[in-house]
Amino acid sequence: MVQTNSGLTPPTLKKGDKIAITCPAKKLPGPMTDAVKLLQSWGLEVVLGETLEADFHQFAGDDSLRTRDMQRFIDDNSIKAIIAARGGYGTIRIIDKIDFSHFAQNPKWLVGFSDITVLHTHLFANYGAQTIHGQMPVSIPDASARSLATLRKALFGEELSYQVPSHPQNRSGEASGILIGGNLSLLVAVSGSVSDPDYDGKVLFIEDIGEYLYAIDRMMRNLKRAGKLQNLAGLIVGGFTDVKDNDIPFGQTVPEIIMEVVKEYDYPVCFDFPAGHIPDNCSLILGKKVILSVNNDGVVCLNHDS
Repeated sequence: MVQTNSGLTPPTLKKGDKIAITCPAKKLPGPMTDAVKLLQSWGLEVVLGETLEADFHQFAGDDSLRTRDMQRFIDDNSIKAIIAARGGYGTIRIIDKIDFSHFAQNPKWLVGFSDITVLHTHLFANYGAQTIHGQMPVSIPDASARSLATLRKALFGEELSYQVPSHPQNRSGEASGILIGGNLSLLVAVSGSVSDPDYDGKVLFIEDIGEYLYAIDRMMRNLKRAGKLQNLAGLIVGGFTDVKDNDIPFGQTVPEIIMEVVKEYDYPVCFDFPAGHIPDNCSLILGKKVILSVNNDGVVCLNHDS
């Protein structure tokens, strides 16, 4: 897969740059010591937001504080990237309170996954901005070395290239298009809002955690009924972890659910891509063009080539 620039592309980082950590959603369980040390080892200066020590019910401070913390880093030209400390729930509560006008003139990398999908989709839908779907500070202690290396590469503008083993339910083919997506639950949550991107001609990535099989089926059918799946260029399915079932089994696996929903389309589909709520959560640059190759021989290639 070859990737070309499009839309709003933040400058790549260099040693000495400042990177901010803020928490727009759920509160943190403790200090982000491992993350700070890792980012510093890359030559970056780390700035910590007020939200990292804030506590308001389940959130990292009330909506006002979380908004103010994010706004501070968006408006500060000395901050070259913002990494969300964790997901959970809460970003959708503040997204409409954030003023992104300065971001549009001075873009910077925004990093995160899970609940941070709201920011990814909003920035792409409104500004065509590229963002990084990758590891967050709360998950760094358990992260694979490869996933952390891909985060560094994404931030510093180095090439990302992936080869994924075959999956019996992959659908072969070649596709190119801008990569969008993230957490399936959040993609459905922003559907119909100002944060909802255009899916046509895109390569869609999806992942999720802790969902019931019937809920995954319902969400996929929601996207289909909204017309979001019929004109995709390709589909990449990452980790679907801690999936639950009812006492009466649903009767299909996640790949079976997804392939039934998209069976009438002819674009390539890749399963078990190393991204999502897994230790090997490799970085993806959303909002950037990709070429996806799914082969019958058992190799799926996804390259981010700057």
